[in-house]
Amino acid sequence: MADDRQRATVHDMAPIGRATQQRAVVLGALVVAEGFISAQALHKRLVAGGSPVGLSTVYRTLTALAGAGRADVVRDTNGERLFRHRPGPDHRHYLICTECGVSLPVESGPVEKWADRIARTSGFADVRHAVELSGVCPDCGRKADQERRP
Repeated sequence: MADDRQRATVHDMAPIGRATQQRAVVLGALVVAEGFISAQALHKRLVAGGSPVGLSTVYRTLTALAGAGRADVVRDTNGERLFRHRPGPDHRHYLICTECGVSLPVESGPVEKWADRIARTSGFADVRHAVELSGVCPDCGRKADQERRP
């Protein structure tokens, strides 16, 4: 795991500017976080682990990673941005549980082809897209069913 974190840090730091120790700490925490995480939650984890990284540094680093294509970003039901390390160059689309936050990557070939076609036929350059899918995962659905039973 430490080797993976170190490789990700070296690979991911270059596109976001100067490699500082604080940025590396934020990136390392994002790499090992499971699923999507908010900047505030990541900051709390860092502080609890003894890291003196400031919240503004966490926000700036996550935003830079997303801008450089090294993190995926979705919004939760309250509109807060959640981040997840992107392990490769291609972005992914996720189905996210609105109850517990678990995320599942989904096959998105048709969406990618559609976006490429729109870009080609419209004449627009640097076309980006965001597709967000959310629902209630099977575990949370079962819990809700059990709670509704008399």
